Amino acid sequence: MSETLRELWLRGLAFNEAAPADVLIRLLDEAAGEAGLLMCEGRDLPDAVVDEALHHPVERIRRALAHNLHVDPARLAPLASDPSGLVRANFARGSRHQPRWVRPLPYDILATFLTAREGGEDGRLSEQDIIGELWSSRQIPLSFAQDMAGHDHPAVRTSAAYQWRSLSAAQRDALLDDPDPGVRKAARESSWVLDPEAVEARLPPMGSRYAVSVLCGYALSPAVVELCFAHDMVNPLARNRHTPADALARLARHPDTEIRRLIATRPDLGPAAAAELRQDPDADVRMRARLQPSIRTWVEFDAVERVVDHGRNCTCPITKPADEPSPDWFAACAASGEPVLRRVAASRPGLPADLVEALAQDEDEGVRIRLACHHPLAPPHLLLDVFVTRPAHRPHLLTLSAFPRTGLTHLIGHPDPEVRALAAADPALRRPPVDDPDASVRRAAAANPSLAPETLETLLTDLRTAEGAAANPSLPAVRMHALLDHCLNGAATAQAAAGRR
Repeated sequence: MSETLRELWLRGLAFNEAAPADVLIRLLDEAAGEAGLLMCEGRDLPDAVVDEALHHPVERIRRALAHNLHVDPARLAPLASDPSGLVRANFARGSRHQPRWVRPLPYDILATFLTAREGGEDGRLSEQDIIGELWSSRQIPLSFAQDMAGHDHPAVRTSAAYQWRSLSAAQRDALLDDPDPGVRKAARESSWVLDPEAVEARLPPMGSRYAVSVLCGYALSPAVVELCFAHDMVNPLARNRHTPADALARLARHPDTEIRRLIATRPDLGPAAAAELRQDPDADVRMRARLQPSIRTWVEFDAVERVVDHGRNCTCPITKPADEPSPDWFAACAASGEPVLRRVAASRPGLPADLVEALAQDEDEGVRIRLACHHPLAPPHLLLDVFVTRPAHRPHLLTLSAFPRTGLTHLIGHPDPEVRALAAADPALRRPPVDDPDASVRRAAAANPSLAPETLETLLTDLRTAEGAAANPSLPAVRMHALLDHCLNGAATAQAAAGRR
């Protein structure tokens, strides 16, 4: 058996959806090489396999499992306190493939990371290194600070204190008066960001990167606002929610179109400035100003901001917001004459079924795409339509449980090989195209469960189709074990021979 054929069989078995746990556990053997690592990272796994991998003596196996986004993160909780700091860091970092739907870690796992006193028994990383990975991973819910400000452990309350602007006034007061001195210190160090005089006193040099960060989000005194105008640094003012009304009125007449665009949807924009912008010479500014009467709170503003600047091929992460507008506001958006507001409604996973049905037939393609990518009730035909017409969304759509896997035979002659590969996997297909010129189509066709057993055996010996055939769910478990016997015993023999040399 060639080394290439062995690797193809192993990879195919690793991703065979029908492979029983005892087959998958054998792939955790070091002799399986990269196939076991790819399996641990890249697919859902039975509980028995997860248990085996969680406590596997080979660190590389646990590190691969730590990147898995298919297994319930609660099942992976032991990895947060793994003896290896590299395993912990991988878990804190999350998937290497950055899926669109960002799955937050449960709060008990976050608390394990945040309260750790060391970075692993191996000493290769510190606990702060790992926490840094966690904060940059997008696995911390946006509601973290609000939900954890009253946590029992002071280290968790300290982390919440550093998210000062996300907290309520009552939570800020409680942290400033916390019984733990470390929490009180963190609260005092954070509180200046909402004190205009303190911000003015600590303002970094104008033009520096840190100054821009401060001017975009912290409370600003009148003197700092005037300094921004004097240095022509008004872009941060347009973004800052603490910018006073008189400054917004000046920004509404700013010659830079981008500045006018940034403030046109703000809920705190005065009626006179909003009326001016609805007559703006720039069409995009006028469109945004038309949206403004529908945006009365910063929570509604956030919902619109997540949509208004994003085109039909947007693949930005989908995260659960810390707060959401009311269902009535989303319903009003769904009925709006403005396509942007209908796209906002289509982006809400909790939108009622009757509104989903209406938006699925919306004349605006952006509305239909948003619905397909965000709503669990989006009809399968819409998911398929977006898959065919918008390649940018294909990886995400294929992860959705409602995505159709049958009724695709009409696409078997499509010029796009990704579309043909989807159709080639349809079990209703009479003759899967195992001779297609594209490798991905051949693999999908060879994995089609409608293939006859004798055909499958032939495909297993062909380098062009062996991986797909090994991934075929109709392959009997006995045959899977036989393939593993060939692969693993052959690898062990080769390793022994290499050792003798």
